[in-house]
Amino acid sequence: MYSEKVMDHFQNPRNVGVLEDANGIGEVGNMRCGDIMKLYIKVGDNEIIEDIKFQTFGCGAAIATSSMITEIVKGMSIAEAEKVSNRQVAEELDGLPPAKMHCSNLAADALRAAIANYRENKQR
Repeated sequence: MYSEKVMDHFQNPRNVGVLEDANGIGEVGNMRCGDIMKLYIKVGDNEIIEDIKFQTFGCGAAIATSSMITEIVKGMSIAEAEKVSNRQVAEELDGLPPAKMHCSNLAADALRAAIANYRENKQR
């Protein structure tokens, strides 16, 4: 049902926790399945994502996609990170069952929300 990568990221999630000095925070949820994802990003002066952490309440696929997106975008520019799609997250995990594809949507949505929050904070 789940790929080895999904199981690895579920059982050994990367970048879990709160990023106290985050300058962008995105929180999204899916009421249909009850998954909630909060993503913290620390963007440097050069617009590079220097650090990223997450907190996720949900199924194994939601945790795995949260972990994977942090691995994908850490070190990327904001412009590059904005282009990361839910499909890319799922592909990096060697696929997700069709019933769990909405979990990869949460990861990409949380990232976009964190970037939007970073931009709002920057304008203040």
